[in-house]
Amino acid sequence: MAKNAMETTVTKQSLVFAVNGNRFDLCDVDPSTTLLEFLRSQTSFKSVKLSCGEGGCGACIVLLSKYDPVYDQIEDFAVNSCLTLLCSVNGCSITTAEGVGNSKDGFHPIQERFSGFHASQCGFCTPGMCVSLFAALANAEKTNRPEPCPGFSKLTVSEAEKSIAGNLCRCTGYRPIVDACKSFAADVDMEDLGFNTFWRKGESDEVKLSRLPPYNPKNATCVFPEFLKKEIKVGANLESKGCRWYSPVSLEQLQSLLQMDEANEGTSMKIIVGNTGMGYYKELVRYDKYIDLRYVPDLSIIRKDRTGIEIGATVTISKAIEALKEGNEGEFNLEANLVFKKIADHMEKIASGFIRNSASVGGNLIMAQRKHFPSDIATILLSVDTVVDIMNGQRHEKLTLEEFLERPPLDSKSVLLSIKIPCWESSRDASSDAHTKLLYETYRAAPRPLGNALPYLNAAFLAEVSLSKNSTGLMLENCRLAFGAYGTKHSIRVRQVEEFLSGKLLSIGVLFEAIKLLESLVIPEDGTSSPAYRSSLAVGFLFEFLSPLTYFPVEISEGLLNQYDRTLPFTNSSEEHDQFGQINFPTLLSSSKQFIQLNNEHNPVGEPTKKTGAILQASGEAIYVDDIPSPKNCLHGAFIYSTEPLAWVKGIKFNHGSSLDGVIALISFKDIPGVNLGSKTVFGTEPLYADELTQGAGQRIAFVVADTQKNANIAADLAVVGYDKENLEPPILSVEEAVERCSFFAVPPPLYPKQVGDFSKGMAEADHQILSAEIKLGSQYYFYMETQTALAVPDEDNCMVVYSSIQCPEYAHDTIARCLGVPGHNIRVITRRLGGGFGGKAVKAIAVATACAVAAYKLHRPVRIYVDRKTDMIMSGGRHPMKITYSVGFKANGKITALKLDILIDAGMFVDVSPIMPSHMLGALKKYDWGALSFDIKLCKTNLPSRAAMRAPGELQASYIAEVVIEHVASTLSMEVDSVRNINLHTHNSLDLFFASAAGEPLEYTLPSIWDKLSTSSSFYQRKEMIKEFNRSHKWKKRGISRVPIVHEVAMKATPGKVSILRDGSIVVEVGGIEMGQGLWTKVKQMTAYALSLVKCGGTEDLLEKVRVIEADSLSIIQGGMTAGSTTSESSCEAVRLCCNVLVERLVPLKERLLAQMRSVEWETLILQAYLNSVNLSASSLYVPDFSTMRYLNYGAAVSEVEVNLITGETTNLRTDIIYDCGKSLNPAVDLGQIEGAYVQGFGFFMFEEYPTNSDGLVIADGTWNYKIPTVDTIPKQFNVEILNSRNHKNRVLSSKASGEPPLTLAVSVHYATRAAIKEARQQLLSWSGKNVQSDSTFQLQVPGTMPVVKELCGLDSIQKFLQSIIGKN
Repeated sequence: MAKNAMETTVTKQSLVFAVNGNRFDLCDVDPSTTLLEFLRSQTSFKSVKLSCGEGGCGACIVLLSKYDPVYDQIEDFAVNSCLTLLCSVNGCSITTAEGVGNSKDGFHPIQERFSGFHASQCGFCTPGMCVSLFAALANAEKTNRPEPCPGFSKLTVSEAEKSIAGNLCRCTGYRPIVDACKSFAADVDMEDLGFNTFWRKGESDEVKLSRLPPYNPKNATCVFPEFLKKEIKVGANLESKGCRWYSPVSLEQLQSLLQMDEANEGTSMKIIVGNTGMGYYKELVRYDKYIDLRYVPDLSIIRKDRTGIEIGATVTISKAIEALKEGNEGEFNLEANLVFKKIADHMEKIASGFIRNSASVGGNLIMAQRKHFPSDIATILLSVDTVVDIMNGQRHEKLTLEEFLERPPLDSKSVLLSIKIPCWESSRDASSDAHTKLLYETYRAAPRPLGNALPYLNAAFLAEVSLSKNSTGLMLENCRLAFGAYGTKHSIRVRQVEEFLSGKLLSIGVLFEAIKLLESLVIPEDGTSSPAYRSSLAVGFLFEFLSPLTYFPVEISEGLLNQYDRTLPFTNSSEEHDQFGQINFPTLLSSSKQFIQLNNEHNPVGEPTKKTGAILQASGEAIYVDDIPSPKNCLHGAFIYSTEPLAWVKGIKFNHGSSLDGVIALISFKDIPGVNLGSKTVFGTEPLYADELTQGAGQRIAFVVADTQKNANIAADLAVVGYDKENLEPPILSVEEAVERCSFFAVPPPLYPKQVGDFSKGMAEADHQILSAEIKLGSQYYFYMETQTALAVPDEDNCMVVYSSIQCPEYAHDTIARCLGVPGHNIRVITRRLGGGFGGKAVKAIAVATACAVAAYKLHRPVRIYVDRKTDMIMSGGRHPMKITYSVGFKANGKITALKLDILIDAGMFVDVSPIMPSHMLGALKKYDWGALSFDIKLCKTNLPSRAAMRAPGELQASYIAEVVIEHVASTLSMEVDSVRNINLHTHNSLDLFFASAAGEPLEYTLPSIWDKLSTSSSFYQRKEMIKEFNRSHKWKKRGISRVPIVHEVAMKATPGKVSILRDGSIVVEVGGIEMGQGLWTKVKQMTAYALSLVKCGGTEDLLEKVRVIEADSLSIIQGGMTAGSTTSESSCEAVRLCCNVLVERLVPLKERLLAQMRSVEWETLILQAYLNSVNLSASSLYVPDFSTMRYLNYGAAVSEVEVNLITGETTNLRTDIIYDCGKSLNPAVDLGQIEGAYVQGFGFFMFEEYPTNSDGLVIADGTWNYKIPTVDTIPKQFNVEILNSRNHKNRVLSSKASGEPPLTLAVSVHYATRAAIKEARQQLLSWSGKNVQSDSTFQLQVPGTMPVVKELCGLDSIQKFLQSIIGKN
């Protein structure tokens, strides 16, 4: 039987599919190949980007289209190409961003609008965003909604926003992306769309629409290739190098394949539907056999009858949601349909849309059963008595889901066939006098409201309640209470609580007893993070479900079900009750405003022109390092790193029995021809590889080189490093240990800041003192969308060309030369653009480029690397953690007279650029007038990952420290914190004292006017009163608001530039600065066009279009330095202006001579004549700032308002208003993007991003599953930004100021708004405890203020205290 089945099933076929209309017909395919690997290595379509490789970021999204010959319909859905296996796309059409639109065939309006709404910065995530929106448009057009007005689609605003809910962006802050998406929605209010290049403020909707790139619904879908319609619509059966891919078409074929596997015991097998589980359970093994279940009809059924809905195991979560939402009006009662709809609503919060499009319901449940995956589906289906159908050999078995989950893990021969969700209705007993209703609710608490994050806990409750006419209350007839994902092997029913509640008349007392019982049952297993928080969520959700039922009268016969909802207010408002529900914002983001004053004094400088290359980024045609086609014989590398903090390295072996496919070499420190150097700065060096001794976890030990990146990564993962700790002191794993053992890095005296004033005198003047208060701050990971990457190509005569994604090519150049032991002129480092940097691609990128160069040098072959996300997170270091101890003296009116800080900075195992930290911290700390400021800052050398500069290094932490001190003083004095901030703002005199020459002229000090203007424009004082009222009338929601200022010191630096004018009048520009999304090229282009227009001849008004900025080449432009510190754009602009001045000087005499012969001279004529007259049309310069004016201050302020859910600890950012002084902005659109993006990155640091290590210092947040950056559903609901156009800056580049880093520090306002809300919650908690006292307002909200942290401060037992207080009163 098995043999015949095998023969019939494995007819060798080819795999046929299309990519952007191109036919692919493949016979020999490795079944483990993903669609992303194929697209990036075998086609020219490089828009699909690898960023996380887990399905968690959206950078790899493609549109997958399938043809249904029965209905003659095309199905379109967005999927992750990083998880989709190539063999599973047989008969499908794939569309990438290039297929949506491109420079050759014309761009799609999506791409044009992304560009025009300034929705692309580094651009690495942009193609995925565009395809996500394209998929949403394609599906909206298929609905039978009314035809929208011309220019719009059938998409709604809510759908447009949610279309990119699973896509991550680290640059923009999302607001402009959402605006670009919303511009297609039929129900959009044009007033809500933000700053763009299409229209100006005040123009009518008709004019706005006419200016938008026109959208035609015909553009919404790609034409499905006719040739694919003719292909047989079954799965492929393929074989490659002993690996087989089977696509059985019946249960019989499937059974025989499984039996065949039993016969061949040595073979390994993988059952496939969507392969999304690979994103969570990273698989290193290669299987002999892959079985694709999607073509077995019995597994893909959706059957509805009066008893319920049966869903086949291979039905995708998206399809299941559709089926559940449709319900079955004829067959099902209202209650059943409502249960199905709520299950569907909950499923929409699982993962992201593109995962749900591939992931199957059965696959999710199998992961929960076999591997204890924290499943939402298991919990919600458990609560409704779902039945599962299992096939084991010839045997079919029907089990309840509860029995299924409690069984030992299913063996590989067993297959889940389907699930059946019964049709629920309340049991109305005709003989009784009661009216019975069915209630159903589901819950989940997760870091992101829209999903794309695992829950801390999920729950689902089904209950029958009745209201008896002769009783005053609601009877709980029976209930089903399911909980899951809280650190338990699988979802559970809490039967003891169910039994306790059944048949009881609901009251406060009964609810309290039920909660006490529940607490003893929902206990996370050892090792689960935040266990007490998770248990408190169980209590919170049960309270949320039952408490509305403990109050009456409610006309249940009139439909309690319709009234009962999480948003149900308690019916008697005079009682001390409250609703729980979220504010139901109809859309994610409400209208946001951007206020920008334009100036055209130096046209086109100051114009909000589109970012250079934005449209190419949107179409996926912009080339990043990993998009450069691999040269012939190219090899790929992967790092092997230490997992021990301090140990002798004894050797490297590979896991016993593992097959090392394609491995070519293992490179270590012994293979380095020159000096073992991984990076070099003015402060010190770091080795490329550990020699005999590894200094810390995450340090590079070796570099494995293989024929593909996948094989290199697998080999690196299989490496086992032998360690020995003999004769070694214990490692230093904290700053306290570093102090004990005097382990420090030196800070060069010129870089150590000066103390301000006399601390002892200031303390003597104080009325009050706070002594030795402590704060600790953790780290933050860069999360650039493009990980570290490089390509090294050997050249003639011992030379090497290295393409690197790096912020400082010059530093890499020097390091590679020394490491290879060759002269500098043998090395060339080329960098075009970065897919995000944020400081992480400065010193940290040097070793990546150097490792490739050493391997290429040794093997005489090109070598490249694209570091996988986990390795990148483990090796990159991130922001500096620190411990701060402060003492402060202050007057009774809140005026601070003295502040002393002892700061211990964890610099890690190598120095990197850590010595800049003290001066950077002081530059931001001095934002208030502290009277006297004394400090002792130590850089601790530990055996932890070496930290590097991260956007606003030190300044972000310092901004927070300053606010901690201000809040502590306010709490001690019981004063309004805003008053304490006010009284400690600088006057220009005190500013001068603290900042010396950087303070500038009195007119340049714009903070006082910003501070006052913001209070008016944000209605700060009125909203404070409204928040007080809100907090009085809401028990389980509290709001807070906070206004913070920033003073941020930056410094200009020496930067080279080169401008060349070609014969046809086009202009080529090179600068030392690197384009990494911050718009440097855009500003440089504008400056070039302006500065050359001063030649004043015909056609110079169109020079902008003639300018091209080209990639940085370390042999062409030297002394490029490092792109960092917010001022490289303006320094590069100044360098270019100097070049242009030289060229204008050379051209003017020629122009004058030509004008004597003709009336006017056009630009092209002038340049041609210059060529004929041998005028030198290339100029280089090195801009060196004047030492006395190189430092200057940036000013801004923000007001943020948040709402905290006291049940879950979730914080919602309701609104943020920012005013930021950009001087005379060189490009307001670019600066606006920098302000918003920086703020959201800071918001991530303060509220979401945990970057912990284990006890050995090895990073354990190593992917998108456990490291959460802000997403579109977590940014401010309303986000208003004003760019102040101050003009008094004669020492600045055309009076402009920096915008890259300072706005990041404004995000501290969210943290302190959250603290204000928590303060209200704590006050309320004390009143429930019967204590009529002021709450301890000196509590500290740690960073980041995650949900468990916030909930703990609001009271893990707040519900119990509340119920006890009511029972006490009664």
